[in-house]
Amino acid sequence: MDIPNQAGIGIALFVVGALLFIPSLLWQEGLLTYSILLIAAVLLTTGTYLFGTSGTERPV
Repeated sequence: MDIPNQAGIGIALFVVGALLFIPSLLWQEGLLTYSILLIAAVLLTTGTYLFGTSGTERPV
């Protein structure tokens, strides 16, 4: 299976972003938790964008 470089980076960012949401289940308050959630949301959004636009066809 041939995965383009942009799609591979997108998948990696998506996975890391999803894993960063786990600490918010344990600690539900504080600046550190909100900072981790912000970083996780940015990584998920960026990973989804990179993976979605990696093909040659028009992205959906």
